[in-house]
Amino acid sequence: MADDARIRSIGRELLDRVRSDGAGSAGLMEWALQEESLKLQLFRLVDVLPALYSDRDVARHVREYLAGDGQEPPAALRVAIGLGGAGWIGEKLLAAGVRHTIRRLARRFIAGGTPDEAIRAARRARRAGQAFTLDVLGEACLSEDEADRYQDAYLELIEKLGAEAARWPDSPALDHAAWGALPKVNISVKLSALYPYLDPIDPAGSGRAVKARMRPMLRAAQAHGAHIQVDMEERRLKDLMLDIFTALCDEDEFRATRNVGVVLQAYLRDSEADAERLVEWARRRGTPITVRLVKGAYWDYESAHARLEGWPVPVYQTKSETDASFERLTRFFLERAGAIDLAIGSHNIRSIAHALGWRERLALPRSALELQMLYGMAGPLAGALAERGERVRIYMPFGELIPGMAYLVRRLLENTSNESFLRRGFSRAVPAELLLDPPAAGPPRATNAGAATPPPVPNEPRADFALPAARQDLGHALTAVREQLGGRYPLVIGGAAAETAEQLVSLNPSRAAEVVGRVASASAEDVDRAVAAAESAFPGWRDRPVTERAAVLARAAQLMRERRAELAAWIVFEAGKPWREADADVAEAIDFIEYYRRQALELLRPLRLGDLRGEVNHYLREPCGVAAVIAPWNFPQAILTGMTSAALVTGNTVVLKPAEQTPVIAARVARLFEEAGLPAGVLNFVPGPGEVAGDRLVHHPGVRLIAFTGSRDVGTQIYASAAPLAKGARHLKRVIAEMGGKNAVIVDDDADLDEAVEGIIASAFGYAGQKCSACSRVIAVGRIHDRLAARLVAAARTIPIGPADLPSTIVGPVIEAGAADRIRGYVELGRQSAEPLLIRDVTPELAALGGYYAPLAIFGRVPTDSPLAQDEIFGPVLSVMRARDFDEAIAIATDVDYALTGGVFSRSPGHLRAARDRFRVGNLYLNRAITGALVGRQPFGGRQLSGVGYQAGGPDYLIQFVETRVVTEQTLRRGFASGELA
Repeated sequence: MADDARIRSIGRELLDRVRSDGAGSAGLMEWALQEESLKLQLFRLVDVLPALYSDRDVARHVREYLAGDGQEPPAALRVAIGLGGAGWIGEKLLAAGVRHTIRRLARRFIAGGTPDEAIRAARRARRAGQAFTLDVLGEACLSEDEADRYQDAYLELIEKLGAEAARWPDSPALDHAAWGALPKVNISVKLSALYPYLDPIDPAGSGRAVKARMRPMLRAAQAHGAHIQVDMEERRLKDLMLDIFTALCDEDEFRATRNVGVVLQAYLRDSEADAERLVEWARRRGTPITVRLVKGAYWDYESAHARLEGWPVPVYQTKSETDASFERLTRFFLERAGAIDLAIGSHNIRSIAHALGWRERLALPRSALELQMLYGMAGPLAGALAERGERVRIYMPFGELIPGMAYLVRRLLENTSNESFLRRGFSRAVPAELLLDPPAAGPPRATNAGAATPPPVPNEPRADFALPAARQDLGHALTAVREQLGGRYPLVIGGAAAETAEQLVSLNPSRAAEVVGRVASASAEDVDRAVAAAESAFPGWRDRPVTERAAVLARAAQLMRERRAELAAWIVFEAGKPWREADADVAEAIDFIEYYRRQALELLRPLRLGDLRGEVNHYLREPCGVAAVIAPWNFPQAILTGMTSAALVTGNTVVLKPAEQTPVIAARVARLFEEAGLPAGVLNFVPGPGEVAGDRLVHHPGVRLIAFTGSRDVGTQIYASAAPLAKGARHLKRVIAEMGGKNAVIVDDDADLDEAVEGIIASAFGYAGQKCSACSRVIAVGRIHDRLAARLVAAARTIPIGPADLPSTIVGPVIEAGAADRIRGYVELGRQSAEPLLIRDVTPELAALGGYYAPLAIFGRVPTDSPLAQDEIFGPVLSVMRARDFDEAIAIATDVDYALTGGVFSRSPGHLRAARDRFRVGNLYLNRAITGALVGRQPFGGRQLSGVGYQAGGPDYLIQFVETRVVTEQTLRRGFASGELA
């Protein structure tokens, strides 16, 4: 091993030099160090400021972030904030001061706003004896147009820098290595900037698209003597990016180049396995590549995201574990210097000294190790290393300030982190020996990202399609299920199968010539028999202990887990749902079962009221009787399972009528409940036309409650039909109706457009807009309208549309021919009465598949009273509207018959508070997409004409399936209170 004393000696030498030069942050960052809450508010303010147009907006945001909610601003800001409230002159002074501060911060960490400014920064670095790598900052790539612009920017940069660098004198330390000359030009590239739909669910399609844009860049780099380094981003893209990188470098025209590289992140638990894979590949290739080893910049995101999804946390959870991983990987790559040229990116003097010590220990030439640092950070350290003769390369991001703010805020967070070496290392208060201690021993070498298991969450984890196993499972299931298409499915009444002369023929919406299944179609008489069977089974099921009923449901949930990929495949074929949507449908069904099962165990426990001696009062909740479950087609497993399991676990018996479009999935779910141990007659399966089977169920006197999810027209009809008292009936029917929505997303004038566009596209066009929660209206506040509309149109213009069974598909077919016709009618209305911003008609290639494909459309200048703005279209049609201010935006958003979901993208704390108070819908989402509610976390359901009843997946939902009674016992016996049973 490298001698620890030598590592400490190198480290002390470097520490002495940087501490003598002095370093650290001032001004804004010093204020941020006072307390964590102030830091977060301050950096959120920094993030939004470049997007603000007026001095008044700046002053308002400063007050909201730094003096709102009773928060005491820093003393240095108190006077300025007071000025900001003293009329337009004060606002102007405050805004000017704040903008000046932000520009200074930006200049510290961002090398310029244009390629020419970045080139000047690169020249300055060279004069200081330091090399550089340039990175293009920008907006998230959400369209093919934006990807083309990024490619053009990289190509322009390579050409300009190549011409400039040809005139630069050679520097032996920077431009030569033991193996030969090094390129003077070095460019860092983010692959996510080259394809808007980069997604591991479709590795082949993503790879083709990215490689098509990378090849011209690699050719330009070869022509102009430049090095291309592929940056690493989120963990979910890591394997895909490595595959794309290695495949490109294996192509004949690039196989011999050494001037390429990729980043590895030491905080990932599987980074050592990736390192081994890269070394083996590089040796097979025969030409070394550069690995830039970093610790990782997305720790908060990766940790929080994995926990929210219920996935194993992919990153080490302590700084010492990451530091130890970094040191192991440093040694690993230095020991394999013939295959890998190592560059380490770190400002931690211990990590740097460790690398230098191991280079000495292995007797490698000085050029075998490159040291990389971020522009504007650790300047004295970079200078000290350059003076020592090391090759130091500065990572220089450049670009416009607004899209650069996310990068800037990350740098500010690093500079103010309590664990940051930049804070501790430059402070003489921290002893050198403590800083140079080796990192605490981490766990044994971990190649499995599942090593860190997150705490339990109340939701079934959705499939992580970044993992090959998840992709293979669903791919194999689709192949297997395709072989089973066309089967026959009977009614199930009282536990017995029953065939019928009439049938429902279920077709694949992606390819309507494919018959998914032929399902028996119930008559009114069949419904009568099903209700009679349910009535007969009710007493026994009611009297079973809730623990036993819950156990049956638990077995059903487990069967769903075991057959998850198969069930998702059926949903792909019958409902036309793309891969992720289909998998989430199954996971949500499991969530409903588990949530209601746990809720029932608490809800149905007898409740003792009062504690007075001499009297015992018990409050009992008991099932109603026969429940009619009338389920929709758009969540053919999740919602059907949710309504059914709620009825069953509370002790009701069920007559299930699924949607006519998705009876095969329903038949399989009913079969699965039977396998789980439901007694005969407890669940009866009667698919059929709504006007026959559904109508009879609604009017049947034996039905005690109706749980319905579907359209407003059918829901209101059910509500009206269930109200009259049937002849001989001894009860009133209870109706739970979840209906439609006309959901709006407000985009404030200070919103993060990257987040807003991504969230709107997902909410409006996911599953072709066929969700009651889908976004169908966008209300843009003020000046942001035109930029938002342009980016929405660009993003939607090339969003992948195709058959649901292709992993690349984002927008699939609609459910049936009638739906496609109805959507075309609204598109035609938009052509005539609004401004067509985008209309993507069905292509001949899609039409040739024979599926139910509809045009995708975005309209502007939509009148607020237009059917486009008022009707639930249930398709990929979006209206973009303009509001003068935030108050008008809320007024427009709520001026519809529905109140189901809504969303707001804003960085104004005051406007977010106003939305909470006044944007009254069942589910309001702030700064995120408005679809994808999770059971137990976002109970789902609306008000007004969006529904009646408590929200599904919430703590009150089961109350609707029970009746209550009270049993009171007087326990006094001849003047004394006898023993009382609780």
